[in-house]
Amino acid sequence: MRSTLGLAGFLLVLVAALGAQAEPPSFTLPGRNPDSREPWGAFLGKAAHEAIGIEYTLQHPSSVVFLNTVSLSTIVKEGRLGDPERLSEFVRLLRPDITDTRLLVLFEIKPNNEESRREGRGLVGRYLAALNAAVEPDKKLVGGTDFEGSLFLEFENGGALWHLSWRTPEPGVTLYRWNYRRKKPNASWKERAAQKAEELPREEIALRGELAEQAIQAAYGRGEWPSVFQGQVYLPVDCR
Repeated sequence: MRSTLGLAGFLLVLVAALGAQAEPPSFTLPGRNPDSREPWGAFLGKAAHEAIGIEYTLQHPSSVVFLNTVSLSTIVKEGRLGDPERLSEFVRLLRPDITDTRLLVLFEIKPNNEESRREGRGLVGRYLAALNAAVEPDKKLVGGTDFEGSLFLEFENGGALWHLSWRTPEPGVTLYRWNYRRKKPNASWKERAAQKAEELPREEIALRGELAEQAIQAAYGRGEWPSVFQGQVYLPVDCR
């Protein structure tokens, strides 16, 4: 019995140690808000959604655009599309990532992989079915197309360069990808952008993920520049 309990205790310690090595201590990373309890990788998705959503509104200044904080019920009502009471209780609180009630299109934003693409396709179908059952006949929505862009974050002169790009390969499904360029001191950001793109290292995400989100918000005028950010954000207008 004693040896069995000892083995069990050893295995528990081993599993805990392996788990600690597999993922950075997300609540104590440099640059993070000390009160933050968000998983360290979640900031990449949030930053991408915010940048892509804001960029769509800037590219369509005459449109009424609702982002993913707004429910279908509010979209139908405030977008003057129809009667929100026609929405069932099971769908009225759903929140598409981008809905344009002037152009009558919507988009769901997902990471650029096949599983997420299938998930996005399913959500777009669900949103459209729900909305089009509630809107007026001349205000039917479809999945949006021809929406793409790219931005860069340079964290210091010649240091880490992050790249966010997005495209819409099928109606309504906008896929994004983050990648990375190695350090190259004293090179311009355009020279850096021409470097070989690599997968964003986990340690980079852990160290700078929250900072990237804050910097993007500030670049679009939606927040304060973080005091520890010493680089530049190059928005799509700079990349054209």
